[in-house]
Amino acid sequence: MSRLGLLALQLLVAVVALALWQFLATVAVLGEVWLPPFFFSNPVDVGTQVVAWFASGVIWKHLLITLWESILAFVIGSAMGAAVGFWFARQPRVAAVFDPYVKMVNALPRVVLAPIFTLWLGLGIWSKVALGVTLVFFIVFFNVYQGVKEVSTTVRDNARMLGMSERQLTRHVYFPSALSWMFSSLHTSVGFAVVGAVVGEYLGSAAGLGYLIQQAEGVFDVAGVFAGMFVLSAFVILIDVGVTLVERRLLVWRPVAGEGRG
Repeated sequence: MSRLGLLALQLLVAVVALALWQFLATVAVLGEVWLPPFFFSNPVDVGTQVVAWFASGVIWKHLLITLWESILAFVIGSAMGAAVGFWFARQPRVAAVFDPYVKMVNALPRVVLAPIFTLWLGLGIWSKVALGVTLVFFIVFFNVYQGVKEVSTTVRDNARMLGMSERQLTRHVYFPSALSWMFSSLHTSVGFAVVGAVVGEYLGSAAGLGYLIQQAEGVFDVAGVFAGMFVLSAFVILIDVGVTLVERRLLVWRPVAGEGRG
């Protein structure tokens, strides 16, 4: 399927879903409206709210704050996860010692940590960044760890036979393997970085998309809540596109799926 055809189908799914939502929220079926507007709003009202936010410019301040928090959480969490995951994979004894503690910390519900970070770091951006880092770190950590462990023993042994030092092995064998796994995790990490920022804003802040959603929810403005969710979704997609572009640039050596098949 061509890229244009795929995009057309994706847009068709969105149009059908929105049309069905609008129909069920505004037209009585069998004597009743299946999606009461008070609880579900409708796409027209949600779209009007989004347009009003952008037309007045009120949304930009909140977008920039959430963007900055998400980028910091994404970069710091990814860097830490990649570094620690690589180190643990190359040092099995260290990994064995810390294994139960890593699993224990990973099992902690992140929402419980949000008030603690707020207490430690205040209501500024860093409490939101810290929450996002805890979400991103483990996703990247486990993927990089597995990526290094999955290096082909044949490739590794052949490289050593050719006289590669440990530094050259790290650069030319382990790092490319870890990079593929890391980028597969980064697409998921983007969403979690934003989730961490927004949840932190929702629980306590004076700005950001989470703050907008919390304010709308507080006055039973369902259209405002859905508008914030749609802006947030578009926001995540744009960041993910950026990650994809970087991935294609750094993994240009990787063969395309299906390449070479007759």
